[in-house]
Amino acid sequence: MAGKPPQSDPVQDAPQVAGPKHAAAGLPAVGHSLRMAQQQMGVKRTALTLLRVNQKDGFDCPGCAWPEPEHRHTAEFCENGAKAVAEEATLRRVTPDFFAAHTVADLATRSGYWLGQQGRLTQPMYLAEGAERYEAVPWERAFDIIAEELTGLASPDEALFYTSGRTSNEAAFLYQLFAREFGTNNLPDCSNMCHESSGSALNETIGIGKGSVLLEDLYKADLIIVAGQNPGTNHPRMLSALEKAKTGGAKIITVNPLPEAGMERFKNPQTPQGMFKGAALTDLFLQIRIGGDQALFRLLNKLILETEGAVDEVFVGEHTHGYEEFAEAARAADWDETLTATGLTREQIDEALRMVLASERTIVCWAMGLTQHKHSVPTIREVVNFLLLRGNIGRPGAGVCPVRGHSNVQGDRTMGIFERPAPAFLDALEREFGFAPPRGHGYDVVRAIRAMRDDKAKVFFAMGGNFVSASPDTEVTEAAMRRARLTVHVSTKLNRSHAVTGARALILPTLGRTERDLQGSGEQFVTVEDSMGMVHASRGRLEPASEHLLSEPAIVARLARRVLGDESRTPWEKFEKDYATVRDRIARVIPGFEDFNARVADPNGFALPHAPRDERRFPTATGKANFTAAPVEFPKLPKGRLLLQTLRSHDQYNTTIYGLDDRYRGIKNGRRVVLVNPEDARELGLADGSYTDLVGEWKDGVERRAPGFRVVHYPTARGCAAAYYPETNVLVPLDATADTSNTPASKSVVVRLEQSAAN
Repeated sequence: MAGKPPQSDPVQDAPQVAGPKHAAAGLPAVGHSLRMAQQQMGVKRTALTLLRVNQKDGFDCPGCAWPEPEHRHTAEFCENGAKAVAEEATLRRVTPDFFAAHTVADLATRSGYWLGQQGRLTQPMYLAEGAERYEAVPWERAFDIIAEELTGLASPDEALFYTSGRTSNEAAFLYQLFAREFGTNNLPDCSNMCHESSGSALNETIGIGKGSVLLEDLYKADLIIVAGQNPGTNHPRMLSALEKAKTGGAKIITVNPLPEAGMERFKNPQTPQGMFKGAALTDLFLQIRIGGDQALFRLLNKLILETEGAVDEVFVGEHTHGYEEFAEAARAADWDETLTATGLTREQIDEALRMVLASERTIVCWAMGLTQHKHSVPTIREVVNFLLLRGNIGRPGAGVCPVRGHSNVQGDRTMGIFERPAPAFLDALEREFGFAPPRGHGYDVVRAIRAMRDDKAKVFFAMGGNFVSASPDTEVTEAAMRRARLTVHVSTKLNRSHAVTGARALILPTLGRTERDLQGSGEQFVTVEDSMGMVHASRGRLEPASEHLLSEPAIVARLARRVLGDESRTPWEKFEKDYATVRDRIARVIPGFEDFNARVADPNGFALPHAPRDERRFPTATGKANFTAAPVEFPKLPKGRLLLQTLRSHDQYNTTIYGLDDRYRGIKNGRRVVLVNPEDARELGLADGSYTDLVGEWKDGVERRAPGFRVVHYPTARGCAAAYYPETNVLVPLDATADTSNTPASKSVVVRLEQSAAN
C-alpha cells in the first residue's frame, strides 16, 4: 500500500552526521529503492513499473541520460532511476481541493521536498491577477489565456520558451517549431546551465558538440579518466560500465575535489559477488582543488610533448590544425603554478603521466565539475588537446565523453532547442514548413532572467523543469519571474516555480514517461537520445494519473493552433493525432534522422552519425581538429575564504528532492550542511557541528547569504567546500558565468563563513 504525502514540512535543523561511505550500491541501494518505490506506488505497481524501465519494449527512465547496453538485465535501472520512476508513477494526487486549501503564499514557504511529495498534478490550474489561490480551468480557457498574452506582445521576442531535458524529441521539435513560427529564437534550456561549456568547446575543436564515444568504447579503453563527476549518485548505471571496463583491463583515474563512494568501490546488485564484495574502480585518485583541471591537463600535455615517441605525429599531421601554437603554450606550463592550482603533488602527476603513456586508447569523461567555472570552455578545450596529442579521437576505445544529466537534454538540442540555431537548420525549417524563421539570436537562461528583470520579456513558458530552483542568484531570478505578465509551466508535479509567479500563472498537467499516450490515430510512442547519441523509442504503459492530462506534443499542437490560427500552414492537428507524422518531418529537417520511423522500429534504436568518431572527419572551420592555446586560469582565494561548489545529495536528481539523506556522504535528515576540510575548519575556527552562514563574495559587492548551515568536517580538497543546491543557488551571481558558454559558475563560488544565529 502506498504511503500518504507529508502534511507538514519535516524539521531539518539538526541533521545527523556519520563518516562517508567507501562503496556504492549493493543491498542498501536495493532496499532503499524498493522502500521509496513502495511508499509512492504500492507493491504491485512497483513491480509492474520498475520491470519496464529501460527495456526495449518499455519506457526510458526519466532520470539520467546514460545509455542502455544491448543486452538488458531484468532490472535495468539504478537506485535514483527507481526514485525518479516512483515519483512519476506515484498514486498520490494533487487535485483542485489541494489548491483550495493552500494559497500561493503558503506554497512559497514550503520546501521543494514537501511540494514534490504531494503527488501528480491532475487538472489545469489558473492563478488570476491579484488572486491568492490557483483555480481549476478547462484546457481551452488555459490556451485562450496564453494566446491572449502572446498575441498582445509588442514583439515575439518578449516571450521566452524554456525547455527541460525530460521533453521528448517529438515534443521538442514541435515546441521549437511553434516558437519560431511565432517569431522568436528565445529558446533557453537546461543545457545552458550544465553542458553548454562542453558544446562550445567541442564544436570549436572537433566540429560537433557531443561526445565521440559509444558505450562499447568504454569496454575497449585502456585508460578512463573521470573528471569532475560523481557517477555513483548522478549516473549510477555508469558504474556497471566502468566495472566491465576494469574487467577488460582498463585503468581508471578519478579527478575530483571530493572522494566519492561510487568511484571507490561498486557493489553491483546484479551479481551475488558484486552485491556483497564489489569491485574497486579507481586506480589513481587525484584530489584536485576546485577549478584546477585546466592546469592539470596543460601540464600533462607538456610532459607528453617532452616524452620521446609519445605524440601520435601521423594523426597530428593529417588531422589537426594549430599544433605549433598549442605546443608552444604547453611547453611553457609551470610545475609550481600547477601544484598551486591543483593541490596535487609532483608524485601524483608523475603517476598519472605513467598511466597515460601506457595507454593506447584513452577516454576522458566529465560532467559539471568541469563545465561550471569561468574558464570551463578553455578547460575542456585542454582536455581535447590532451586526447588529440596521442590520436585518441576517432578510434575504438578512445574519445571525449561529456556525460549528460537529464534523459533527453541532448536530444532536445538536436531537435533545435537552441537560442543560437545554425543557419543550415533554419534553412531546412523554411524549406519544409514554408515560413521564414527569425535569424537573430535569442536569449539563453542567464539572458532570459535579465530580460525579465529589465521588462524586456513578459511571458515565460516552461516545458517541464523547475526554472526558479535550477537557476542562479535565487533572489534575482525570483524577482525577475514576478515581473512577468504571465508564467506557464507544463509539469507532472508541484515545484517551487509554481509558487513564484508572474501577474498571472498557469500550471498545465502533462503525461509522464511511464503513462500510456492515446491520440486520434491510436497509441503513441516518443523517442529520446541518450548521452552517446543513440536514439530509441519510449512507450508508457500505465494509465494516466488523471483523465485531464494532455501529452506534451498535444499541448504544443493545441497551443500553436490557438495562437497562430488559420495563417499557419503547419498541420498541427495531424501532428497531435499521430507522432509518426512528426518524425517524418524531423527526418526531412535534421541530418541523421533519415527514414526515422523505420529505423526507430529497431528495438535497439540507432546511432546518430558522428563524423569525428565514424570517419575521423572534423567539420570545423579549418576542416581539421583544432588544437587551442589559452592562458591557464584557476580561482584565486583571498585569505580566510573558501571556494564552494554546489552539488547534489544522493536523495536528489537535479532540483527534485526525493529525501533528506545523503547516504554515501554520511548525512541524514537534513540538507543545510556545508562540507569543509578539517584543517581549513580549524584555521577558520569552525567546530564540527557548529552552524554558519555562507556569504558569497563577488566583484559586484552585493552580499548574497545562505544562513544556517551545519558545518561537517569532511575530506574535501584543501581550500574547498561543498553544499547542496538549490539551497546554495542564492550565492551564485547571475553575471558570474563561463566565458563563451555563459553557463553559471556554480562550481567555484568564493565564500566566507560567518557564525550563524543558529549557534
